[in-house]
Amino acid sequence: MRLFQSPNVVVRVTYRSEWPDGFGARGWKLDIALDDPEIIASTPSPGERINTSVLVHDILDHYVSGFPPSGHRNEAMALIQLSTRTGSDPRSDYEQMIDEDLIHGVVYGESMRSFLPPCAVRLLPPAVLSGKEIISFLVNIMGHDSLRTLFLERFFDLGYRGVPLAQASWNRRGLGYDRNTAIGICLQWLLKEADRILVNGSFSFATGFFQIGNHACQITLDKPINIMFSKLV
Repeated sequence: MRLFQSPNVVVRVTYRSEWPDGFGARGWKLDIALDDPEIIASTPSPGERINTSVLVHDILDHYVSGFPPSGHRNEAMALIQLSTRTGSDPRSDYEQMIDEDLIHGVVYGESMRSFLPPCAVRLLPPAVLSGKEIISFLVNIMGHDSLRTLFLERFFDLGYRGVPLAQASWNRRGLGYDRNTAIGICLQWLLKEADRILVNGSFSFATGFFQIGNHACQITLDKPINIMFSKLV
């Protein structure tokens, strides 16, 4: 039974039992991220401290909030949205990105120089430097721990700057920003139901779409089977 006629947001998704991504991951991806090698497919499993899955994060905290699914700046803003929606602390995710990427001179979506806060950029020479060269230069001046702290503060600063942008994006789509927690829980339930059907049926591939409204959400699988789940928010 359809719970609504005109959903505010429609998001297409694809499922594979094994993605050709070098990891052999099983799970779901947003169709807008199918060609992005940085986006790994995710299962419906929530995190240890978070009651919704990575796919719901990608849908609500990235797509609906207006932040593309990859790039450190976008993730900084999306993780604050996740925190607002679920009560999670983004610190550990920020620290992981610092230790795995930034401290090695790697920034996705922009240059290291443009990602750094102005106070750090003013310390750099005018010469063109690679990301690794910038990190080496700053470590020599500030020390490793101070630079790590600066990056952490930068993540929080960028993240909170994204709050009004996300609120405006939700409003433009006709969704109530204060409904984000309830909508997230609803999408999580729908995702688990659709995933259960695909796993139990041993399907290797499926496509479908979420329909998201303030008062009801729905997931429809259109290939290789046609099935729909709806739920009130």
